[in-house]
Amino acid sequence: MLKIGLTGGIGSGKSTVAHIFKCMGIPVFDADAATKKMMEVDTTIKSKIIAAFGEQAYTIEGKLNRPFIANIVFKDAEQLEVLNAITHPAAINAANIWMAQQQSAYVVKEAALLFEAGTAANLDFIIGVKAPESLRIARVMKRDNVGRQEVLYRMSKQISQEIKMRLCDFVIVNDEQQLLTTQVLALHEQLLLKLS
Repeated sequence: MLKIGLTGGIGSGKSTVAHIFKCMGIPVFDADAATKKMMEVDTTIKSKIIAAFGEQAYTIEGKLNRPFIANIVFKDAEQLEVLNAITHPAAINAANIWMAQQQSAYVVKEAALLFEAGTAANLDFIIGVKAPESLRIARVMKRDNVGRQEVLYRMSKQISQEIKMRLCDFVIVNDEQQLLTTQVLALHEQLLLKLS
């Protein structure tokens, strides 16, 4: 079984590509969603986050106070590293357990920070999703209801799209001009060939 990474910068559309793989019957592990869930339900992670960021990190109902955390970590690289040090090991472990349970020809691990978290080395191939910067900015502004400057700031905290795509084995272009499904199907065939 091949272990495939799927990554891309904020607003690139990697979740859309992951959804196409899922529709084709390929198991997909969403590392970002898994991390968010663990931050809500894992008591060890919750206690570490509270110790690092204070009681305000969670609401009275015990839910993660996302705006509060985002305001801290997107403005302070050291604080972002603190949060990543708390969450990344648990997310990596969860992905490894999940992959070991799958039975398909290949699996996809979707994660924004594959290279940044140092997990790319454990995967057989990496697929990158890229899109024009203006389109990425517009998507994130709409999705997260934030201003242009906030999106640019978040983008500045990730590896540049150009560098990230050079590190990938395959690249899918999500510019709303080329069909995504056609690109994913072609990649699917290439991956199956690598197994034969």
